[in-house]
Amino acid sequence: MVQVYFLCTGNACRSQMAEGFAKQILGDHCQIASAGIECHGLDPRAVQVMAERGIDISNQYSKRIDINYLRSSDLIVTLCGDARDRCPVVPNAIKKEHWPLKDPAQAVGNNQVKLAAFRHVRDQIESRISDLAIRLRN
Repeated sequence: MVQVYFLCTGNACRSQMAEGFAKQILGDHCQIASAGIECHGLDPRAVQVMAERGIDISNQYSKRIDINYLRSSDLIVTLCGDARDRCPVVPNAIKKEHWPLKDPAQAVGNNQVKLAAFRHVRDQIESRISDLAIRLRN
């Protein structure tokens, strides 16, 4: 079983959405977790836009990187430059990918503008997880 770890700065939205999609798309083929360099709490907009796709992440919670899980992972995916740059050193045998996605929590404007930013990032993550599923099955 492939172990995948999704990391971002605060484990509030991008990595949480990636965890949700990965659990749905990759299913029993992988062990999935997400974490952050810091804990910023689960963003309610991430929960809302994932629910629009039929994925409930409301029971997920913000957590910091678990060094043991990190070092036993087969693939580490960073979803922002901060996580990539501040991620603890891992053995070279662990595959690393960087998906540079804008932080939707930084969107400025009314609620509709902010939700649009979350939906855009959600859709990018869904596409990348789908591509990852194809690669992992080959």
